[in-house]
Amino acid sequence: MMANGDKKPGGGGAGGSGGGTTAACWSSSSYKAILVFIVPLVVVFGLISLLSPKSSNWVFISNYYLTGLSPNISAPNSSEIGASHDDVLGLRSTVVVMDMHGNTIEEFHSDDYVQNRSASPPLAVEEATPPPLEPIINGTNDEDPKYETDANPAMDNPATRQREYTNLGRLEGRLRRARVAIREARFANKTHDADYIPNGPMYWNANAFQRSYLEMEKRFKVFVYEEGEPPLFHNGPCKSIYSMEGNFIHEIEVNKQFRTRNPEEAHVYFLPYSVTMLVRFVYVRDSHDFSPIRQTVRDYVNIISTKYPYWNRSLAADHFTVACHDWGPETSNSDPYLRKNSIRGLCNANTSEGFNPSKDVSFPEINLQTGDTHGFLGGPSPRLRSILAFFAGGVHGPIRPILLEHWENKDKDMRVHQYLPKGVSYYEMMKKSKFCLCPSGYEVASPRVVEAIYTGCVPVLISDHYVPPFSDVLNWKSFSVEVSVSDISNLKKILTSISTRQYLRMQRRVIQVRKHFEVNSPPKRFDVFHMILHSIWLRRLNVRVHDDQ
Repeated sequence: MMANGDKKPGGGGAGGSGGGTTAACWSSSSYKAILVFIVPLVVVFGLISLLSPKSSNWVFISNYYLTGLSPNISAPNSSEIGASHDDVLGLRSTVVVMDMHGNTIEEFHSDDYVQNRSASPPLAVEEATPPPLEPIINGTNDEDPKYETDANPAMDNPATRQREYTNLGRLEGRLRRARVAIREARFANKTHDADYIPNGPMYWNANAFQRSYLEMEKRFKVFVYEEGEPPLFHNGPCKSIYSMEGNFIHEIEVNKQFRTRNPEEAHVYFLPYSVTMLVRFVYVRDSHDFSPIRQTVRDYVNIISTKYPYWNRSLAADHFTVACHDWGPETSNSDPYLRKNSIRGLCNANTSEGFNPSKDVSFPEINLQTGDTHGFLGGPSPRLRSILAFFAGGVHGPIRPILLEHWENKDKDMRVHQYLPKGVSYYEMMKKSKFCLCPSGYEVASPRVVEAIYTGCVPVLISDHYVPPFSDVLNWKSFSVEVSVSDISNLKKILTSISTRQYLRMQRRVIQVRKHFEVNSPPKRFDVFHMILHSIWLRRLNVRVHDDQ
């Protein structure tokens, strides 16, 4: 695990080498064997795409408008959004019903949302009158349909009532109960948990997060489409800068708690393709032709939407993908519903490139060169950190040249390097530093953010349009520093203006949130795997799907 595995355009270093012992991690194989797999796959997918029907169905999707901000503003960054939480509390969600052609059918508003606050726009939930609290707490009436409908006059409609007795109706009813439980928990006492009880200013609302997490553990089910073969599907890198792709794919496929083999009981549906593998094996290097990747994804969507009813039922609103490769957002353009409706888990969470915090998930980029985090966690106490700020890395993207121009080898307190001197350890430098500078490279995400957290160094996020991971739960302002590109010249002034007392608080909080970024095999509660799942769970809570009857 090293920071010098910086990304390059076109996916250089996309594959990694060796998959270790994890079945979903990519290991080198014959290119001929890959071609034997891909050519017939494309032919078959192409035929099915010509024959596959589309059925008209409905989906409820939430869009967010922040008071005082024009929808035409290209990308408020997290500091702009988080600066006015009184406004965030006043957000309204516009719930739009769309048909298969993307036409708006129905629109209504809700002031409610799952989490109390969020650095990114919080997730809204449909307006509901809570049913009796007792069944929510003791869970004794999960199968009783009378607890699965909202106290809503519309529910008196016989057709609406009938839907509540379908599999989907019962599933949606339980999700409504989870929403109610989370709302109630915002102002209630925490539940005892022997493993971990969220607490402190690192969380927008620790009570709501804990209840939401417990509801996820109790209810959440993921169906993984089994179609497709490695290396493009059910596979991904586990020893590279894009390691979280392969890590998540592997862990969800072997998971026995959240994965279900019965699609009828699933809340979400996972498309297990790896963008990194698509770039490595489908894209023709230096061709600048993205169409083979788009066609592969498009054909896969045609396969699953023809074989199963779920894609067409929700128009992808309860489907999700994960991608750490820079081309993750571009890959989702392969299908309009994949881009507009699906839950996209992205390391490259760039709002200027279409990342939508209300439906998409930002998850961390973690450079696991050795496949695990052994030896990288921990660092000395703050009193032993003599360096004010540290950065070392390649000059690529628009931000790093500015950083190096102002600070490279110009101030003994600001250790900014393009290349470290021979014999100097990158990780030892992080462990000696109070603040670790995390400028964006070609894309907004940087593995340095997690590396800083691992070593107990307060991360300094230098980027525009970046939504940090798990912002729906974590208050990044409490344990990191956000600096705009225009303020790079004032970096030292900004950092030295932070009092010793405030720095100590921030450093202590970095240590506390570290568990949410740790990679474990098998996963442990509240670690990065479960936090990614929780972010997907929150987005699913924000969508209501029903049969088009």
